[in-house]
Formats: sequence, structure tokens, C-alpha cells
Amino acid sequence: MSQESDHSHERRTTHSHRHNDTHAHHDHATDLDWDVLGPQLEQEAELSRPQYEEAAHWIAGLPTAPRVRRVLDIGSGPGVISCLLAEVFPEAEVVAVDGTPALLQRTRARAQRLGLGDRVRTRRAELPDDLDELGEADLIWAGNALHHMGDQRAVLAGFAALLRPGGTVALVEGGLPPRRLPRDIGMGQPGLEARLDAINAEWFEGMRASLPGAKRETEDWSALFTAAGLDPQGTRSFLLDLPAPLSEPARDYVVAEFTRRREMFEEALTAEDVAVLDRLVDPEDPAGLRLRPDVFLLMARTVHLGRRS
Repeated sequence: MSQESDHSHERRTTHSHRHNDTHAHHDHATDLDWDVLGPQLEQEAELSRPQYEEAAHWIAGLPTAPRVRRVLDIGSGPGVISCLLAEVFPEAEVVAVDGTPALLQRTRARAQRLGLGDRVRTRRAELPDDLDELGEADLIWAGNALHHMGDQRAVLAGFAALLRPGGTVALVEGGLPPRRLPRDIGMGQPGLEARLDAINAEWFEGMRASLPGAKRETEDWSALFTAAGLDPQGTRSFLLDLPAPLSEPARDYVVAEFTRRREMFEEALTAEDVAVLDRLVDPEDPAGLRLRPDVFLLMARTVHLGRRS
């Protein structure tokens, strides 16, 4: 699991991350090249850092916020958010929880670089099976991770059982699909990103249905918090608005996302859309993502809070 966007994600979730998954899930398959995927996930999380930083400060500033001494970052990926949480909650030990050793290694290296090595720990775990082994927490951060677990209601109840009195669960779920291009890009049928979103939504339903113990839930997170014995504490959405012209790191991310979707969804796309995507990811095409001046990045992530009384 991990947080990068469900874009991230997610490699068990190769979708985006998702859902703008910068914290997202990861496939633990041995054929994945984590030397390549790790930096991509890290880059995505760093781009989204302003959203996560604003969300973390919102949590820290709530009148009901507990003293945060221990944080569990569920689906921590390369540890960008784990280290951010350690900065926002300076008294806390932060435990980065993921199932991919290569990503946990990146977390440890990042924490050392930032001088946080004494407070950011890593824990390899496969969730939900290992959930009850993670220990107590004052804050459980689950960034685009819950939707990769079949029985979301049961996992929320598991989170609630780990919280100390007054502790908080922060779920990053929902938001809005990213937009990176105008509706009409001057080639092909207008509305390419909307069509990609529709294919991604169908893929997501298939992914959910294939999870072990999958149960359909109405995504009323406040009601699910209540069912898990938690008091809903509010919902807020946080915007990332990077207008054109994009910086090179942001442009790199956009190119990687379109390349991934081109590979994932080729069979579901029309020949015209495939041809357009081929041009978009061509680094030398004047109409491609590398050279066109109108590429931007706009996305919203939504955070839902539940508190243990």
C-alpha cells in the first residue's frame, strides 16, 4: 500500500493514484522495478505536499485534537507523508506502514536526510491481516489506502480499536479527478481526460470487486465512522493548483501519468484516442506534453476525520 496518488497508489493499484492516490497501494509483485517506481511515487507525493501539509495542520489545529505522540501512516509508500507528519507533530513517533520493503527503505533514507531518523520508524505489514499488530496510535493517517481493502467497514473498526482515547482517523478518500489539459487540445475528439476517467472508474470497480472479502459500501464516510464507534469530526478538501506553464518536475509527473494510462487502457480506448495519446507522450512532438505550453495540474483531495471519544 502506499499514498501517493491513487495515482499512484498503486501498483497493486496501478491507478492513479489515484484516485489521486499519492498515498496509494502497491503490488508487492517481484516483477516491479521499485528503483523506477519509488522515485515516481516520491515525486508525486512531493508535488502534492501542499495539500497534505494543509490537511495535517488542519488536524493539528482542531479544538478536539489530542496530543499526538504516535502516528500510524497506513500505506506509507516512499515516506514523504510520514516525514511531513513527523514535522507537523514534533512530539510524535511516526510509524510508516507498508508492505513493500523497497519503499520502506526509501522512507528510512528520507527520514535520515531530513534529520527525522529518530522519530520515523518503518513497519512492514500486510493489511488488513496485520492490523492488530501495529500498536496504539493517537493519529491514524490512511491516504488512499482504505479502498484497497475488501471490507472497509471492518478495517475502520480495526483502526478505531487501535486509537487511544481522543485519537483521530484521517481518511484521504475521494476528491476530484486531476485535470492536466484543456477539454479541447486541438487534436482528436475533445474530452480525452473525461473518457480516461470513465475507463479508470470501470477499472476501479473491477479492482474493488476482486479484493479478498470485498463488500460494497455506500461511501458515506461519516456513517461508516459512526458504525465503527468513531465520532465524525468533519470533512475538508484541499486543492493543488499548478497553472501552466508547469515546472519540469510537475511536467515529468504528467507525462508519466499519461504514459501509464496509455499502457493500461489501450484495449478500452478508440484507435483515435490511442493515436492522440501516442502524440502526447512523444517527447519530440510539438503537440506533446513535453513541449505544449497549456499543460497544467489541478486536483482536489478530500480528508475525512473520525475521533474516538
